[in-house]
Amino acid sequence: MTAQLVLHEQLAAGARMSRYVLRNVRLNSAVTNWSAMDAAGFFLADLTVEHGRILATTPARREPTATDDRLPIIDAGGRVMLPTFVDCHTHLDKGHILPRTPTANGTFERALAATRADRTTNWSAADVFKRMDFALRSAFHHGTSAIRTHIDSQPPQDAISWPVFTELRQHWRGRIDLQASCLFPIDMARDDAFLNSMARRVAAAGGTLGAVAYPAPDIDHLLDRMFAAAARNGLDLDFHADETSDPTADALRRIAEAKLRASFAGKVLVGHCCSLAVQDEAIVDATLDTVATASVAVVALPTCNLYLQDRRNGATPRWRGVTLLHEMKKRGIAVALASDNTRDPFHSYGDLDMLDTFRLGTRVLHLDHPSGDWIRAVTTTPAEVMGLGAKGGIAEGQPADFILYEGRSWSEVLSRAESNRIVIRNGTPISTSLPSYAELDGLEGLALG
Repeated sequence: MTAQLVLHEQLAAGARMSRYVLRNVRLNSAVTNWSAMDAAGFFLADLTVEHGRILATTPARREPTATDDRLPIIDAGGRVMLPTFVDCHTHLDKGHILPRTPTANGTFERALAATRADRTTNWSAADVFKRMDFALRSAFHHGTSAIRTHIDSQPPQDAISWPVFTELRQHWRGRIDLQASCLFPIDMARDDAFLNSMARRVAAAGGTLGAVAYPAPDIDHLLDRMFAAAARNGLDLDFHADETSDPTADALRRIAEAKLRASFAGKVLVGHCCSLAVQDEAIVDATLDTVATASVAVVALPTCNLYLQDRRNGATPRWRGVTLLHEMKKRGIAVALASDNTRDPFHSYGDLDMLDTFRLGTRVLHLDHPSGDWIRAVTTTPAEVMGLGAKGGIAEGQPADFILYEGRSWSEVLSRAESNRIVIRNGTPISTSLPSYAELDGLEGLALG
């Protein structure tokens, strides 16, 4: 039996007794209330878990203290412990349709067309439920405890997918906190009946109002309508913007200006923002200053944008496609990383594993040397953006939801897939396996030919 399996069994035994001490875990100051002990922000600690919550965190002791013989004391051997992940930008309703979209070729335009065709033909309630639940089982196994998914909401799909989301949210309650944001082309906001009906549907589901903001002739007017609808219904906003290499794409700036015009008090999250990386510095500075003033948050999607951006047949891509997180963070802009698409025409790969997203983001966006507090981008920051309070951190009094890795440093954790990580929820290690792709074979067009 491997050391990880032994540790898993010890934790399970401790959970059955409702109280245990986990010694010598390596916590990071970015996601706890402690001060850093080494250059990477790590320190050794002992955690006491009682009835599924963190009772105490104390500096690691060199020797066990005298205690009740019946209380399990488990030595983690200096393994890194991080909070469970918060994934604030996904597309669960699109997930795993790739086998049905043979015309997809890795470009944004073809992905849009292929997804639209598949949605029109195949997205029944049963199809959407099966694929979304498959994705959620994967995310849960990998250690994600909260997800916001965008829901394609052009009629008649809205009447199919939103009830499915509501059912899944109830089904997964207590395991994954689920939020949803509607997704439609922003020019549909010209229609009063549609916009008001959609805002009511989203509000009834406790969701977020969202759209794809692209350069429409009346984009500022459409944004004003979105902000007004959100304010009337007490909703936050979540936009897709500037997912292009066109340097004239400036929806991020316009969204920030619209928030300021509206004196909007809710939260606003904007995803992608790729065009910033190909704009002149003066334009970038002006845009980011406005975004900072408006307190707009930004989420980067490295897996999808590396896959889609600058794709030209037979040519090597010349830029990374990701947005300017370092420049944003220096201005105090809240920044996050998220999974985005999974095995669909917008991204042919992925498994909703946020460690994989963070590993890729660290390498592509140079979130290291120093590593700083970038781990917040997949834990505490998206939790704050989603209004989830203290989720995404490790603190006394909070649920004992965390992930225990085999690695003892950032280099060790981020160099391997850590497929044997131990995910602890409410103090108990989960014992799940990844769902088999064969489970999707019963859906139209998804069986391997």
